[in-house]
Amino acid sequence: MADAALSPSARRVQDLLDAFGRGHRVVEFAAPTRTSQEAADAVGCTVAQIAKSLIFRTRDSGRPVLVVASGANRVNEKAVALHFAAELGGERFQRADPEFVRSATGFAIGGVPPIGHTVPPIVLIDEDLARHEPIWAAAGTPNAVFRLSFDELVAITGGVVGPVV
Repeated sequence: MADAALSPSARRVQDLLDAFGRGHRVVEFAAPTRTSQEAADAVGCTVAQIAKSLIFRTRDSGRPVLVVASGANRVNEKAVALHFAAELGGERFQRADPEFVRSATGFAIGGVPPIGHTVPPIVLIDEDLARHEPIWAAAGTPNAVFRLSFDELVAITGGVVGPVV
């Protein structure tokens, strides 16, 4: 059962995690975890262990694309588009503006989790995250995270794994 003290957005993520059934717990901090460095400092891990959620949008269909990348990596949009061409249906994509992020995910930038989006996205996962155990992902607010394994990330998102740099 979700912790009653969690904010509504973090509680929403906790409810989804509870349904997954592996005992994941959302942790909210007083300090922000909006950036990969802030999140790593809060949980006491490396920046590379942070699974940052970046939202893009396909140019033609306007479909959301979630790239879950290691906090240590900068996403190379051209490389992602080439590697994941089949998943993207050949469409090019671009970084989404804050309004699109909010409407497509139901969450604000800085707290977008890899699950529970309003509009189911195409999910692409950075293969570099497989090198780290555990990893930490945003949990619905700019100061909430949860811990999981790489395999669990792939399972709960249904994402496709590949290079993003």
